[in-house]
This record gives sequence, structure tokens and C-alpha cells, in this order.
Amino acid sequence: MRREYTNAGSTLTLSAPASPARKGRPKKGNGMKTMRGYTGAAALALLVLIWYLATGPFELVRSVKFPSIPDAYAALTYLIQPGYAGATLLQHIGSSLGLVLLGFAVAILTGIPLGILMGWSKKADAFLNPIFQLIRPIAPIAWIPLTILWFGLGMSAKVFVIWLAAFSPALINTHTGIRNVSAVLMEAAKVHGASSRRLLWSIAIPSALPQIFTGLRMSLQACWMVLVAAELVGSFMGLGHILIVATRDLDSGMIFVAMACIAILGVLMSVLLGAIERRVIPWRR
Repeated sequence: MRREYTNAGSTLTLSAPASPARKGRPKKGNGMKTMRGYTGAAALALLVLIWYLATGPFELVRSVKFPSIPDAYAALTYLIQPGYAGATLLQHIGSSLGLVLLGFAVAILTGIPLGILMGWSKKADAFLNPIFQLIRPIAPIAWIPLTILWFGLGMSAKVFVIWLAAFSPALINTHTGIRNVSAVLMEAAKVHGASSRRLLWSIAIPSALPQIFTGLRMSLQACWMVLVAAELVGSFMGLGHILIVATRDLDSGMIFVAMACIAILGVLMSVLLGAIERRVIPWRR
């Protein structure tokens, strides 16, 4: 990463030291990634084997408590067509994915700017931080009664509950990232004539990007974790709705499929966010 500031003919260049080229030598990082991939695959295979043995030949767990592999497959095929709890699997996934994306987007648009403001301005931090610290311990699910009174049972209420869960990690990590910018780097830029706006946009925010993306990953996880609670608010479709209906029907196969879908979608979105992070801050590769 390279930054230049000019003042009265003198130029200060701030750059990260270049790492020496390694020709003809294998990269250790690639070997570690391959090993982690094999280890992860082995762990998943072992988990599936335990699942098969516990619910199949050994009959350690009854199907009403946890489904066997055939039960889960039957539930999946039934969900795909003709459907369960009022919709097909793709319709349920589309509904839940839309809620998560909306809640996550609103959390980004509110949490990151507010975190930058509080981290950059001591006056804003002194005014807003006590309010935030007062509200933050309240669990998102505890807001559901007020949410229904404020927004009714529509889409806005569900998005609001998801936003409540995703907002705090985005704000806290952005605030921390801005506050932890190197004081030496900031002073060096000030000496060479950098304005306050230039300090913010050229040094503080780029330096805080790793911490900001950490907050975004935590926010994304929070969105999926609170999805079921959000879909308690008058939902007629979605993966959380499947869980609610299947619990009432004592259908462990449907419960498992819905949970597996939430896990897979959460992982895929985390991978996509990681790819965006590597593109935005390539020096962290």
C-alpha cells in the first residue's frame, strides 16, 4: 500500500516493504490451505458416518429426535416438490435470503458510517456511545413485541429485527478500527500537510478496512442466527417458517433440512464476502 503527501516541494511516501521474490519455491500458504481442505473433508465424512451409524444400524437416536439420512432425503425431495409449509424449497430460500440481504444492507449503510463518525469524532462518540451502550444488551428477539406495534406484521418488521442483530457488530468493529489507526502514521501525514478530510479518507478508513470486514462477517452471521426470530413476526414463508411448522408437526426431517439450508447459505455468503474482502484489501492475502 502506497501513500504520498506533498508540502512545499517535499514529498513523504508511506509504503509497505516489498517482500523478496521466491522463485522456484512452493508457497507455504497453498500447502496449508490444501491440508486444511483435506482435514475439513475428513471431519465432514466422519460426521456423516456417525450420523448414519447412530440413526441407522445402531439405532442410538430415534427418528422423532433426529432424522436418519433416508428421512432427511425424503424431507428434502418433498420440500423441492410439492412443497411444505405453504411453499417449495426455492420459494422458502428466496424469502429468507431476501430478508437477510435487506437486513444486512441496512446494517452496512447505518453501522459503518456511524462507526466511522464515532471513531473519528470524540464529540460524536461522547454523545452517541452512552445511548448505544444502553440499547446494545437488549436481545433482538426482545424487540419483537414493540416491532409488531411499530411496523405490523409485514416485511419491514422482519428486516428491522435482522438489522438489530447485524447493526452492533458493524458499528463496534468500525469504531474500533478507526480508533486504532497508527498515531505515528497520522502525525507523519499531518506534518506534510494532509487535511483532516484527507487523513480520514486516505489513511484512517483504509487502515480500518480489515477491522470493518471483521465486523461485516460477524454481522452476516448474526443475520442468519436471528432469521428464525425475525420470521416469527407473521411470516408465511421462509426457512424459519419451516422450522416453526415442522416443530409443531414433530417432523425432524424437515427441521434438519431447514437448518442445513441456513448453514449452507450462511457459508456461501461468508465465502462471497471473503472474496470481496480480498479484492478490496489485496495486501491482506
